[in-house]
Amino acid sequence: MSGPFDYFVVFAEMRTGSNLLETNLSAFPGLHCYGEAFNPSFMGYPKKTEILGLTREQREADPLQLISTIRQRTKGLGGFRFFHDHDSRAFKHCLADKRCAKIILTRNPIDSYVSLKIVRKTGQWKLSNVKNLKSAKIRFDADEFDDYLEQQRKFQLEILEGLQRTGQTAFYIAYEDLMDVDVLNGLAQYLGQKDQLETVSRALKKQNPAALEDKVLNFEEMERALTRIDHFSLNRVPNFEPRRGPAVPTYVAAAQGPVLFAPINGNMENRLTDWLTSLDGTDGQSLLNGFTQKTLRQWKRKHEKHRSFTVVMHPVQRIHSVFCSYILNVVDGRFGDIRETLRKGFKVPIPASAPGKSYDRRHHRDAFLAFLAFLKRNLASQTSMGVNPVWASQAQILNGISQFSAPDMVLREEQLELGLRQLTEQIGISSPPVPETIPDSPYVLSDIYDEEIEAAVRTAYQRDYMMFGYKAWS
Repeated sequence: MSGPFDYFVVFAEMRTGSNLLETNLSAFPGLHCYGEAFNPSFMGYPKKTEILGLTREQREADPLQLISTIRQRTKGLGGFRFFHDHDSRAFKHCLADKRCAKIILTRNPIDSYVSLKIVRKTGQWKLSNVKNLKSAKIRFDADEFDDYLEQQRKFQLEILEGLQRTGQTAFYIAYEDLMDVDVLNGLAQYLGQKDQLETVSRALKKQNPAALEDKVLNFEEMERALTRIDHFSLNRVPNFEPRRGPAVPTYVAAAQGPVLFAPINGNMENRLTDWLTSLDGTDGQSLLNGFTQKTLRQWKRKHEKHRSFTVVMHPVQRIHSVFCSYILNVVDGRFGDIRETLRKGFKVPIPASAPGKSYDRRHHRDAFLAFLAFLKRNLASQTSMGVNPVWASQAQILNGISQFSAPDMVLREEQLELGLRQLTEQIGISSPPVPETIPDSPYVLSDIYDEEIEAAVRTAYQRDYMMFGYKAWS
């Protein structure tokens, strides 16, 4: 293989200047761009039905065959433009392939949005002769633009995450740089080309060179709407937790009824498995667990009326239960290393073994607050210890669950009886009583709760408070 890459992809969107970039790339003797090769509606360009002898039917059956053909049959380096709604199979392959050069073309979203609305109104997607220019004014729609902006952000985030996870870099180029010959020559060097351009192509003309004020009918309304957009995500709740997978092996299904429980760690697992057991009138040994994604799909196919659920708790109640169950009390040697690290490395004042008579409420409150101080740093990726699933945020765990399949219902612990009754009514079975909560030991939350504890939990789990709408515990 000669050169750093076998082919290239231009990640862009409509009206970001991708046609102009393609024209300039193809001006290099060793580069050839095949348009929107994976546009579901055509092959490369409108009214085209094949690329290098491959038809749309062949591409649909095997998109990687088209990539292979471009690699093998292009004299030089071949590539294509790719938008967010093109074939996702090709997207995943290209993003992971280190022999694929990534070019990321960006433009101010409001400019591309206005341009897109104009061309949809005029039907003129390219302009090579200014005498044929078609112009129009458009009306700005705030909701429509919000959707458009979110779509672009999501696509760019997918690209960024893919590059980060595979240790790759991309060549970023802005719309404003498309006529800068030095930038284009730098791009060619990135692609391994020795040839350089002296001038850029002038074949395509800018279609709407006027100011936005002259292209938007409700320009002042647009200005007001744009001031409300959080460009820098200042209102986003920071989230530095590692992304979590769906943890399918932890799911539990009833022995007979089509009900599946996807647990979020806390103090709910035993209550819910007991409830699942009584749902069928069987013993706990009959519950189904240890699923893989394959066996869970099989279970879902077998139980056509299936319903799945998970349960969230108030963050203060949940993390106090976690602290008592996993950190404070020693049970079967679980969390032994973690307990020692918390005691010695993070100065959490828990006893070396189970709490004795000298461990009073004051000690319990101090230990719990120290644990919360650790969690604040741990969840922000500021400690050497990883984020353990038992204390990971409920929002992050729910995101992981949804990667496989979003639960039909997210129930609240404080309304669990009602939620489970509504769930079972959907499939025509009765809900048995929910077992009582086992109190935390050696002290329950009400023994130590105050504003300082509430503030410490809110600081560590502000995303859970925001996502699930929790107020102060008491």
